[in-house]
Amino acid sequence: MDVIVIGAGPTGLVLAHELALGGARTVVVERLAERIRQVKGGTIQPRTAELLDARGLLDAIEARALERPSVGGHFAALPVPLDCSGWNTRHPYPIAVPQWAIEDALAEAVVARGVEVARDHPVTAVEQDDTGVTVTAGGTEFRAAYAVACDGAHSTVRHLLDVPFPGRPGSYRAVLTDVRLTAVSDQVPTTAGHMSTLTKHAGGFFGMLVPVGGDEYRFTYGATGSEPASDTPEGVQRALTAVYGEGTVLGEVLTSSWFGDATRQVEHYRHGRVLFAGDAAHIHPPWGAQGLNLGVQDAVNLGWRLAATIAGWAPGDLLDGYETERHPKAAHVLRHTSAQRLLANPNTDEDVAALREVLTDLLRVPEANHHLAGMMSGLDVDGRVPDLDLVTADGPTRLAELLRTGRGLLLDPTGALDLPDGWADRVDLVRVKCAEDIGPLLLRPDAVVCWSGDGSLTDALAGTFGQAS
Repeated sequence: MDVIVIGAGPTGLVLAHELALGGARTVVVERLAERIRQVKGGTIQPRTAELLDARGLLDAIEARALERPSVGGHFAALPVPLDCSGWNTRHPYPIAVPQWAIEDALAEAVVARGVEVARDHPVTAVEQDDTGVTVTAGGTEFRAAYAVACDGAHSTVRHLLDVPFPGRPGSYRAVLTDVRLTAVSDQVPTTAGHMSTLTKHAGGFFGMLVPVGGDEYRFTYGATGSEPASDTPEGVQRALTAVYGEGTVLGEVLTSSWFGDATRQVEHYRHGRVLFAGDAAHIHPPWGAQGLNLGVQDAVNLGWRLAATIAGWAPGDLLDGYETERHPKAAHVLRHTSAQRLLANPNTDEDVAALREVLTDLLRVPEANHHLAGMMSGLDVDGRVPDLDLVTADGPTRLAELLRTGRGLLLDPTGALDLPDGWADRVDLVRVKCAEDIGPLLLRPDAVVCWSGDGSLTDALAGTFGQAS
């Protein structure tokens, strides 16, 4: 075995798919015997949608999406939708999908690539040496060259290896439930609109009801007054009544969990032969639907690097580039979600209320909205190339379709480029025509440009894809 992925959430499953695509023999171990059918974490941001599309994974996920108006994302629930149209993307709006449904689709794709997903296998020991890692899970020992912890905010691997998780503890706890309602008042929304239209404060509680189909809703709530929140059926009903009135009646609590707003990040994403991704590496206040997306983007960035390292062609610093690129990105998310926590606090004072008004006005300025839209959607990543319409010798296609192999891609719109000898086993040369004025582009497997015609192509190939074979 080459890699043990610990955790079968979206981060772990996308990573396993990337590794399998790169030829690495991979097993996924998961502590839960069955997937929890909870709506939590169910928003796919535009950049994540682009990456999933580039692997052929998006269609199956979109087929499971909830009905939602085409509305932009938000910053701190301010009442101005974020506009991604200026970022030249085919996916300008967040996609609402229950997390369990995302995991269903990803698990199907992973198993189709020959990856074993061992459920009901909680990790109890992790030991490593100079040649590999031994993970004990569900009473079974798994041995591989590397292991990746994708096992969430309370990562068992992080605790077993005594990896520090510095940061700030949470300031509140709130409840996330999936509920069935038997009656609703006229205050209950009928569609899932913009975040600013869904959040309400009344009776010592804040709450957000989002319809997910039929008589089922996702209900997020917490206390703002002296009475603490409770996740019992009685507690759920108290919050519903306070925020949505006596006419809103709970029929059944389907699932329930607590969450907080702690902010933490491991100092290093690699500890010997064990790496960290997703919530195992970073946690932050749950504002702006960032967590799932940050983890999936970690996985795509890491997957090809680790597969290349195992295959033996990776440059010496390629695997370390995962931390170099992703640690600052997560740190930035930690900062802006902390700012959103302050701005969206239901117990705001007059100064914070004034700040919200100023920022709301700023969001109506196109340039400011464009900046925050790129930040919250992930479309502002350095080296990103839009999903271009292209024509090849085989006919019309899209850039996303050419990236489905998970290999490097050399796009040649000139018809004059040749791929130097020694890289054809890991890079595809595709001659294209494009309505947009583009030059030659060398793309990494994660769809990031590493050469655009300036300087030596051979040096760029060696720097990203190792020495010629």
